[in-house]
Amino acid sequence: MLSHALFMGCVMNMANERYGMDYFNDMVERCYTFATELTEKQGHLIGTLCEYTPRELILAAGAWPVCLCGGDEAMIPAAETILPANICPLIKSTFGYSVNEANPFLQMASLTIAETTCDGKKKMYEQLMKRHPMHVLELPQKANDPDAHEHWYRELLKLRSVLEQHVGVTITDERLREAIRRMNRERRLRLALADLMQEDRPPLMGRELLNLKSLIAGLPDDLAAYERILKNLAQRPMAERSSGHRPRVLLTGVPCPHCAERIVDLIEREGGLIVVQENCTGIKPILRQVPEDAEDPIRALADYYFAIPCSVMTPNTARQELIRELVKRFRVDCIVELVWQCCLTYDIESAQTRATAASLGLPYLKIETGYSPHDDARLAVRIGALFEMCEDD
Repeated sequence: MLSHALFMGCVMNMANERYGMDYFNDMVERCYTFATELTEKQGHLIGTLCEYTPRELILAAGAWPVCLCGGDEAMIPAAETILPANICPLIKSTFGYSVNEANPFLQMASLTIAETTCDGKKKMYEQLMKRHPMHVLELPQKANDPDAHEHWYRELLKLRSVLEQHVGVTITDERLREAIRRMNRERRLRLALADLMQEDRPPLMGRELLNLKSLIAGLPDDLAAYERILKNLAQRPMAERSSGHRPRVLLTGVPCPHCAERIVDLIEREGGLIVVQENCTGIKPILRQVPEDAEDPIRALADYYFAIPCSVMTPNTARQELIRELVKRFRVDCIVELVWQCCLTYDIESAQTRATAASLGLPYLKIETGYSPHDDARLAVRIGALFEMCEDD
């Protein structure tokens, strides 16, 4: 059995302590301490595997939601003893943590909510549920179908019942509204940080912004930290901000979970500045608010989460509309689309993103890669060529 050191070992030390960003340098260790104390008191840690799970329902049950998406390449070989090699690295890394017993949050979670997004995840869940308690949350994927939306609403009603039975509480509408207020506050603060990237010389690099998030949602100390950082960054001297003449990059495509941030690092190491990440570890899940006084809070949550424009949805025109909006909002110079190897939905949808970039007159680069850095040198050349195109424009 492996210790949790492998999971803890991926923490970056990037932020400047004068602005409070160092608070997130030891984010994993703090979340681990919180989760350990919680479970020792018989509290409930609930695992999530996608942005479609409403954190509000978990919080309203008196439990805490923790993201279990795997980002560590070292976990993949163990996963491939059971799973095929030709599925995406996120799926294999997530499952590999279970095989290696290396993710303490997965081990501590009393229940994991597994959303039916891509086919690879759905079939991996059949293996994961042999090892961990699981509730499968069925996500309909016809984005514009009223019947699909109604099915999703019923799935959230079912999830409320599952959580009530699992935790032993009654999830009242008022408890839900309080949880919605908490998550809205977290979204507002994270969006305010993301919006700093609209400035000509933002007070953050894209990698620093990506670092400002937590595995466990809604922690009061995290919310206070976001507020401190927002206040302090306003005072960051121009000389300490991102250097001028960096191409302003929109990064879209697959999420970059904890430990899998190497493409973000590579883009900025080669001279770019990622001013916005459209993906699920970026701005996409925090752009809107859930109505806090809705008569039916479950309906409000269903409306909110079903509207996330993931590539598993069909048709998924909302994602291209969002990219267009973000290009204008953040004054983007080029678009980079990241696709994890064997992620079929984003791979196929990349043709639409390429067309969107062409219609906007923006240089576009698709990067299809895995978690291994073996192709860093080749990708650096392609990224450099992209940035030369920005200079030519």
